[in-house]
Amino acid sequence: MTWAQLLSKNDNFMASLEETLGTFQSVSLSEMNKVKLMKRTETKYVFDAGRLPEVLGDLAGMYRVLEIDGVRMSPYKTIYFDTEDLKFYTEHHNGKLNRQKVRIRTYVNSASSFIEVKTKNNKGRMVKKRVKTEDSTSTLSENAMEFISKHVDVDANAISVSLWNGYKRITLVDLVSEERVTIDLDLEFDSNGKKAQIQEVIIAEVKQKKYNVNSAFIQRMRNLRIRPMRMSKYCIGSVLLKDWIKSNQFKDGLKYNRFKAKITTVNNIEHGRTSS
Repeated sequence: MTWAQLLSKNDNFMASLEETLGTFQSVSLSEMNKVKLMKRTETKYVFDAGRLPEVLGDLAGMYRVLEIDGVRMSPYKTIYFDTEDLKFYTEHHNGKLNRQKVRIRTYVNSASSFIEVKTKNNKGRMVKKRVKTEDSTSTLSENAMEFISKHVDVDANAISVSLWNGYKRITLVDLVSEERVTIDLDLEFDSNGKKAQIQEVIIAEVKQKKYNVNSAFIQRMRNLRIRPMRMSKYCIGSVLLKDWIKSNQFKDGLKYNRFKAKITTVNNIEHGRTSS
């Protein structure tokens, strides 16, 4: 496909997506913040971006879409931190319970940043703690270091920037059932100047206080035969950009076997060989 064809395909997709989003009623940030869901279950789906208008088509009556200053697709930037031997990556790969993730997330349109610690506990629930920060670079302030030390089981001085990630996010909100659905697209990654993009892949995530199979979005995925798939943007970006993870040549070797199927799925979607 030529560059002109790629641009045309993207323009058509964005036009279709914006038209579909226009059928949703909006929800303000202050209204959405009533559904914080700092302790929650998370159900993720990975599918071809071309199916997104189809996925959203029948959901306008069930959800409202977050709108800020007239924008319904908001850019996000994330900086992930890890130890030199990638403790957080390894624990995720090994499926360790009570594993953690440390990041700075920046909401680009509002120029606000939060340092966040996410913990997956031994009951499979996500617990997120965060505090606003002025940091949006690799340099952590004293307050940020204190926050990390309070909530993370490693020395804050032992962590540093591991990966940069950017994407656009659509957020759907059901205020009645206290559910959010985040839909991330146009993913890009950067690690020490090495870059990767995943433009044909959507990562959607249903966030609920307690898993509810009757969620309209979950039912929509079932009807379209799109199965849940756990997908960490940090881990996938790390595998894509850190060659020594796959070669197992870093110290005692870092495994990526559990992510092989996910990388295959991403590659297949990128090359048009699968629809979910």
